[in-house]
Amino acid sequence: MDATTPATWPDATRVIAPVPIGVAPNGARRTQRDHPALPMTAAELAECAAACEAAGASWFHVHVRDDAGAHTLDAARYREAFAAIRERVGPGMVLQMTTEAVGRYSPQEQIAAVEAVQPEAVSVAVRELLADDALLPRACAFLEAQREAGTAVQFIVYDPADLQRLVALHGPQGRLHGAPEVLFVLGSYAQRRAGDPRELLAMLAVLPPGWGWSVCAFGPTEFACLTAAAALGGGVRIGFENNVHLPDGSPATDNAMQVSRMAQTLDALGIPRASWRQARERFFRR
Repeated sequence: MDATTPATWPDATRVIAPVPIGVAPNGARRTQRDHPALPMTAAELAECAAACEAAGASWFHVHVRDDAGAHTLDAARYREAFAAIRERVGPGMVLQMTTEAVGRYSPQEQIAAVEAVQPEAVSVAVRELLADDALLPRACAFLEAQREAGTAVQFIVYDPADLQRLVALHGPQGRLHGAPEVLFVLGSYAQRRAGDPRELLAMLAVLPPGWGWSVCAFGPTEFACLTAAAALGGGVRIGFENNVHLPDGSPATDNAMQVSRMAQTLDALGIPRASWRQARERFFRR
């Protein structure tokens, strides 16, 4: 090869998959005492979703609150919130319901809430909904019904043991089917433990080929964890549920600012961001 011959790299035709940016704007525990811009009402969630979509987000993880500001799985409040958000953002952004128990809801109540709301997308924690062998037949039947109905189910995984259980349930003798979407949670709110990007390696060692995955992370290392995830081919979920600060430790103005910083980071790394159409293609596969 001489100096005028262009170099050809072995992976020159490899295409980097677009990374969907998700937002968890409030969570189950934080309130406006933690940050005044944390959305609590349906109207606040709708405004937040619109600002986050404009900043580059393609999916939105929704928690609703009761009159006292506490976490609830009340179906009417979810329907109100989803209607307000959809009116504000239009048909594109993926809207995801949480089933988080927070020590307040049983698996049966979580299932009943989803069946009452019938969301387009829902997240379920493996250790909450699939931990009790006695409840597995009902939980798995519910999840299979959701999959067949076209609901985008995302499984929340806190450690390799959670993932191993989910893998076993999707095995040849398992009760669940398809290639699921999982969300790895790094760190812990309850334990005030910041996420560590190295935690991700143990998760990926267990992940079967073809499964989609994203990451969220608690604490001041959130951006480091999400950047590592994006570089390794995963999706990212950012927002005030997990962290209210920017990488330099200063408070974020709002959720949209965090999305914007995440989008800028991906752009700087040459990692394409998923549009809402691409996010829908990813989440709604069965």
